[in-house]
Amino acid sequence: MAVSLSSMPQDSTRAAKAVIPAAGLATRFLPATKAVPKELLPVVDRPVLQYIVEEAAAAGLHDVLLITGRGKTSMVDHFDRRPDLEQRLAEKGDEERLAAITRPSELAEIYTCRQGEQLGLGHAVSYAESHVGGEPFAVLLGDEFMDDESLLVSMLDLQARTGGIVIALLEVEPDEVSRYGICSVTNTDGNTVEITGLVEKPAVGEAPSNLAIIGRYILPSAIFDAIRRTGPGSGGEIQLTDAMALLLAEGTPVHGIVHRGVRYDTGMPLGYLQAVVQLACGREDLGPAFRGWLVDFVGKEL
Repeated sequence: MAVSLSSMPQDSTRAAKAVIPAAGLATRFLPATKAVPKELLPVVDRPVLQYIVEEAAAAGLHDVLLITGRGKTSMVDHFDRRPDLEQRLAEKGDEERLAAITRPSELAEIYTCRQGEQLGLGHAVSYAESHVGGEPFAVLLGDEFMDDESLLVSMLDLQARTGGIVIALLEVEPDEVSRYGICSVTNTDGNTVEITGLVEKPAVGEAPSNLAIIGRYILPSAIFDAIRRTGPGSGGEIQLTDAMALLLAEGTPVHGIVHRGVRYDTGMPLGYLQAVVQLACGREDLGPAFRGWLVDFVGKEL
């Protein structure tokens, strides 16, 4: 049965702010991330975080709050101006690189707050309350990005019509469900589903579906009270999935959009390397030579 969006609660307020939780220690990438935030690791020639802010800006979200942690002030520096470097490039007539280094500062207004200790994604999101006020807002996790902004735009549009929560979903293999929050769903309309239940990192064989929550959320301001009422869950942390499940149980509508495009997951070394290779292969300036070298290299290794 199709989802009847016209019969659902209407909310004319469209989310206008993005929150990027980025305070984690990135232990999977040590020792590289001992002094360099994981979010600034380069994917070809742009850091992961820039891809995410570009995705937000392209979807109309030009107010971005970074939830940072100790030793991560360089993330903010990346989106600041560098007049000395700009002057040097201008004097050399290097317009291409000049445009590349000024672009980050033009994407969005960047704000920050410090998460003193990392107690889970729900705990991180709670730090955004004073910044977003009583309006809905987007959450974009700091270690993954999409191939374009269409998913985020669709999520923003849907949440403006239905209110409540809208989350991005991805079909995963059954043996991967324990890595994600998993949804049980009903009424579908194309890639849009109505969510009836959420569980964080279920055991293999106990998951209600193979639809995993990935790092894009549109949330109402009611999520902050729900987080306050949510105790530690999986891993002893305050889970955003548990707070969303609490709102769902209390009658808040929750919808998901199943993502069919490309998702770059840089949260683990393998996914990070795959993202670098995929994007390098697609570059007009690097792709042909890099693909040729890659084919030759893989052929020799085999």
